[in-house]
Amino acid sequence: MFKRTKYCGQVSEEDLGKELVLCGWVHRVRNHGGVVFIDLRDREGIVQVVAEEKTYPQAYKVADSLKSEYVIAVKGTVRNRPPGTENPKLKTGNYEVLAQEIQILNISDPLPFPVDEETHISEELKLRYRYLDLRRESMKENLLFRHRAYQVVRNVFLKHGFVEIETPFLTKSTPEGARDFLVPSRLHPGKFYALPQSPQLFKQILMVAGFDRYFQIVRCLRDEDLRADRQPEFTQIDFEMSFVEEEDVMSFSEELIYTLFSELLGIELKRPFERLSYTSAMERYGTDKPDRRFGLELIDLTDIFKNTEFKVFADTIKAGGVVKAINFKESNLSRKEIDELTQFVQSLGAKGLAWIRVEEGKLNSPIVKFFSKQEIEELLKRTNAQAGDTIFFSADQRETVYKILGNLRLHIAKKYKLIDEGKFDVLWIVDFPLMEWDEEEGRFVALHHPFTSPKEEDIPLLKQALETSNIEEKKKLISKVKARAYDMVINGYEVGGGSIRIHKREVQDLVFKLLGISQIEAEEKFGFLLKALRYGAPPHGGLAFGLDRLIAIMRSLDSIRDVIAFPKTQKGVCLLTGAPDYVSPKQLKEVHIKEME
Repeated sequence: MFKRTKYCGQVSEEDLGKELVLCGWVHRVRNHGGVVFIDLRDREGIVQVVAEEKTYPQAYKVADSLKSEYVIAVKGTVRNRPPGTENPKLKTGNYEVLAQEIQILNISDPLPFPVDEETHISEELKLRYRYLDLRRESMKENLLFRHRAYQVVRNVFLKHGFVEIETPFLTKSTPEGARDFLVPSRLHPGKFYALPQSPQLFKQILMVAGFDRYFQIVRCLRDEDLRADRQPEFTQIDFEMSFVEEEDVMSFSEELIYTLFSELLGIELKRPFERLSYTSAMERYGTDKPDRRFGLELIDLTDIFKNTEFKVFADTIKAGGVVKAINFKESNLSRKEIDELTQFVQSLGAKGLAWIRVEEGKLNSPIVKFFSKQEIEELLKRTNAQAGDTIFFSADQRETVYKILGNLRLHIAKKYKLIDEGKFDVLWIVDFPLMEWDEEEGRFVALHHPFTSPKEEDIPLLKQALETSNIEEKKKLISKVKARAYDMVINGYEVGGGSIRIHKREVQDLVFKLLGISQIEAEEKFGFLLKALRYGAPPHGGLAFGLDRLIAIMRSLDSIRDVIAFPKTQKGVCLLTGAPDYVSPKQLKEVHIKEME
């Protein structure tokens, strides 16, 4: 067995005339009668190996028996390719290796799908044979890109004096948000560990301990109902800083993202990143994760139609709702296309979709007859409508309108290819509400998490809210309280979120009370953190980036599964290993769990 002296993809001009030993997989093999050409592939790329019958007959004989994905070792001499046969698509395309000896290290069965070309392969097949899928050039590059991102991230943190510290994987269940994955304890019958949803509590405790700049590239786990592009286990770039305010955390975060884009993509993002308030984002885009690479902003028309004769709009406004619209400019939509968009919003729970098609000299719509001349004039002026435009309306309670039009603008942009795919739109969303009222649970819930600090000037409002027993007055007061939180959004995806944390015990107690968390419950769930806050906790804050999503965006990929080595399906199943799976009765008995009937 030969010992490799160089990677295939690293063969270069400096190797001309040298004898090398290469190891890898047979990417392609071609016999041209007396000469066999082998494309030999490894992690770093492909190089052409030539076996000549006249020169080295034994090597030629072995080469002639090769098939795709055989694992081989080759000893040979590097030479220039003959003029006119160079391959500019390969970084080794000017060179080839004349094989003196070839050894077959292992053979391969016929593959379930080709790895030497980028053909469509079903998700199930790719995940079942993930080790083959990862041999494909695109997948290999995704993981190598991710590897390089890790190095850039660590270098930036080390440059700024951060310390990398690991936090526990077996910890206490503190159910706030998604469900925990639970691990039964063998040594403590009836008790369970929880796998961490994030290192949030531990990194705050590290600040109390005096490690004023912590970071970790960490796996997190959430047992939540999976959506199309979520994973039960995912990776965060997690960090925390002491003696800081929002500007410090956001400025460092910008440098980290700027450096990643600069070093890995050669893209210089414009700094400082633009900031948009939560309220403005919702009003203009219907979401706190806006994609601004296209127009279709939401336009408020409530004041125009407050006295309208159109009953749908009038009744909505009287009930405290709003009327908003988006103008799909120069769309020239057919009635069939409008009907398809109506079906889309109905799938979101809308009763229908009011519309006006602007044509030369007239407006085409069944609702125009209900509008006064003044209402039409003001509508056209505010929406900047011209012939060829189509205006879509939503009239409902504000949150419902956000949902309908926010999703509709994104659906239209994707369907009609309005998005500039080569652009990276990066912004901060700031000034979030601290809490919101949850109708189903009948209580206030934290918009981020219960350890997010309110703005200093808003703390008196929290105290007033706690003192009043009138729920409507309480809602009114709390709606004015802003969080010291910040989310980074790229191309319509939240890639990172964080906040300045509560570091004073009395403020944390106040927030817990308003969230309906009793003192007993708070001690039971978060007692170790609350105790730590009594021993000189410094002001601190941090942020966590979703590494999988960030890498997928940088690679212009739709799915985070393409940047994770061994992902789960949408149902949380690992098709490669068969997890989750049943365990033996003996194993269940050891952790004090009864078998299912």
